[in-house]
Amino acid sequence: VQLQASGGGLVQAGVSLGLSCAASGRTESVHFMGWFRRPPGKEREFLSAIPSRGGEATYADSVKGRVTISGDSAKKTLFLQIHSLKPEDAAVYLCAASRRPWLPRSSREYDYWGQGTLVTVSS
Repeated sequence: VQLQASGGGLVQAGVSLGLSCAASGRTESVHFMGWFRRPPGKEREFLSAIPSRGGEATYADSVKGRVTISGDSAKKTLFLQIHSLKPEDAAVYLCAASRRPWLPRSSREYDYWGQGTLVTVSS
């Protein structure tokens, strides 16, 4: 499975930003798709996950209410909308795919990773 994230860039604080993640390859084995981010000098942080064939999304408490995850299973594409961006949202945003049949929150539970897309927020 290959993942390609896109949509990052330099944005002003307060605006919304949409990220995309295109999946290809043998995606039949994937049960969950998720988004993480890695701020400069910090650990990778779980943001959100959703079943690959649709279903209820899960969000980290730190971003709940400010991000929206969605997916288009036919197009094998995962999305993340980030609303009201703050300077502390600046990070490399990574999409990931898991073969686990249960909700994966830890990065160790994800089997495939995209290269990440950089989001920079100006205040």
